Amino acid sequence: MSDKILKFLESVSGLIWGLPLIILLIGTGIYLTIRVGFLQMRLLPYSLKLAFSFKQDKNSEGDISHFQALMTALAATVGTGNIVGVATAVVLGGPGAVFWMWISAFFGMATKYAEAVLAVKYRIVDENGQMSGGPMYYLERGLKQKWLGILFAIFGALAAFGIGNLVQSNAVSTVVKTTFNINEWVTGLALVIFAGLSIIGGIKSIGRVTAFFVPFMAVFYIIGGLIVLIMNINLIPGAVALIFTDAFTGKAVAGGAIGAVIRYGVARGIFSNEAGLGSAPIAAAAAKTDLPGRQALVSMTQVFIDTLVICSITGITIVMGGLYNEGIDAGDLTSASFAQFLGNTGSIIVALGLLFFASSTILGWSYYGEKCFAYLFSVKSVIFYRIVFVAMVFVGAVTSLDIVWAFADIANGLMAIPNLIGLLGLSGVVVYETKRTLDKIKEEKVEARKETA
Repeated sequence: MSDKILKFLESVSGLIWGLPLIILLIGTGIYLTIRVGFLQMRLLPYSLKLAFSFKQDKNSEGDISHFQALMTALAATVGTGNIVGVATAVVLGGPGAVFWMWISAFFGMATKYAEAVLAVKYRIVDENGQMSGGPMYYLERGLKQKWLGILFAIFGALAAFGIGNLVQSNAVSTVVKTTFNINEWVTGLALVIFAGLSIIGGIKSIGRVTAFFVPFMAVFYIIGGLIVLIMNINLIPGAVALIFTDAFTGKAVAGGAIGAVIRYGVARGIFSNEAGLGSAPIAAAAAKTDLPGRQALVSMTQVFIDTLVICSITGITIVMGGLYNEGIDAGDLTSASFAQFLGNTGSIIVALGLLFFASSTILGWSYYGEKCFAYLFSVKSVIFYRIVFVAMVFVGAVTSLDIVWAFADIANGLMAIPNLIGLLGLSGVVVYETKRTLDKIKEEKVEARKETA
């Protein structure tokens, strides 16, 4: 019976994540990129400086800083997709899939920017005096389509239990068991304590934890990956050349299926950075900011860090290793590739990276899920959601989750559809807010010059 359910869910997932949705996701990113004038290229340095400046306008409305909002969103997106997802893309689509991950990330930055603009623009103050925002609010208050907001919230609350909880705790317990031979229930209990202490306190608590935890985990994995790349710098030109040539030939895939290269590269890229799914703007809405566009610029850097930095390190290392054609399971390919260059140390780097990434994803998605739940019911009901969410972390750590993986993919895909409708329908608002932000930045530069003159 379970096999039949799994096959059905996988067929539905394949249908939802087929070519139409991928075209809609990338098409929306291209459309928004043109409408905001390739903002992701022009203002990336400013955006990164703003994200990591740690300066905060205390007079602005919001619950957490730009940096904490970014780290909460990164906590949710930097997960198994950065390690297993990239490996899956290369196994199924060949080295060229990495190039199409980059393309999806470039246009995804504009999508993520637009999501955050609308999330801050249409956010509300809830009964507890905290900010609430995201697709459900801009679909209701901006697009005037509450039913789409309700649909998004239902899919978001359900997806949080799948991709944001059960599969992440399962990934952690599995890698800890394989690498350190620690029983799954011990890992599950430790995760419950970690998640409980972080989640019960709400977004301010999550923001504090992720602001400390996420930079540490990202830097750890990036340094490990850079050690591999620097030690084998002579292999990088060949690997990058193969990525670019295979992106347009598909020779590494059976039958030279260029469509498979594009599909898996784009799909895994979106799965990793979540641009267009509508999850990250829920965290962006809690940020202290004077203008929607300012926080949106910070949110945009999430895609850059997640895909163009972390996923690139994973992808180039896998291509350099050349093990993707040897029948190694995608779940083990990244570890095997790192081990090929660093021995057992490489396996430990990947294991710890996966442990950190998956653990942090639980925190980010707990906030997304509870905000969707509060939208559907009430703020007072959130405590029950948090308790169930934390309990399910243990369940995920000790059980097999093939069905949950398939269900999570479906819920994530269904989240994207109402969100993309909202982004396209409210693109004019995004353009207006972008102009306001650019004018403000120019004004600040003029004032800075006067002060230094």
